[in-house]
Order: sequence, then structure tokens, then C-alpha cells
Amino acid sequence: QVQLAESGGGSVQAGGSLGLSCAATGRTFGIYAMGWFRHTPGKEREFVAAISRGGVPTNYADSVQGRFTISRDNAKNTVYLQMNSLKPEDPAVYYCAARSGIATTRLPDYDYWGQGTQVTVSS
Repeated sequence: QVQLAESGGGSVQAGGSLGLSCAATGRTFGIYAMGWFRHTPGKEREFVAAISRGGVPTNYADSVQGRFTISRDNAKNTVYLQMNSLKPEDPAVYYCAARSGIATTRLPDYDYWGQGTQVTVSS
């Protein structure tokens, strides 16, 4: 089992950048594929980005492709989400998630979830 804790959320102006971190404790972090998802009130939680156990390949939602970058440091048991060129449609609670196996874009595939961190974008 693994426990996940996100950090780095906050408020930023449109066009700005923000970096999120997700620290993992518990079982060996390197065996898990990791994903970032986000949830906006009134909408379903949606896929943002995913990264395989070794760091490649990565996968992104079309809405964030080219603006967001997912990465991981297995020595630090941490996965990151660098968000650049933030848009007014990006505000949400961002969650990291882990699964044993390959990285996927599907929420039900992920076994472990963090509590989320709020991202706000002002125009």
C-alpha cells in the first residue's frame, strides 16, 4: 500500500505557472505508475497526465498537452506536475494517484489517491 500527499497548490494569474508535488510513503514508489487528475465542481474528475514507473512514457490530456509536464524522482518518492501558461479553465482540485501496472488515463484503474490540492487561476 502507498500513501500520497499533494502539495504546491495555490492561486496564480492566468498565463502564470505553478508546480505541484506528490510525495509517496509506504511501499516502494518505483513499482507504481502515477497519474494526476483534477476535479471541478459540477464536473467529473478528469485525467490530466500520467507517467510510467521508469519515467517514460508519459501521457497528457489534450487540454494540457504542451503546457503541463509530469515527471518523477523515484529516489525522492515524488511525482511532479509543472503547470505553465495556466488558463481560466484550469482551476480545480488536483489529485495524484498510483497504480500497480502501466500508466493509464482511466480513473478506475488507479488504486491509491491523495487528498488533493486546490489550484486557482485568476484572469
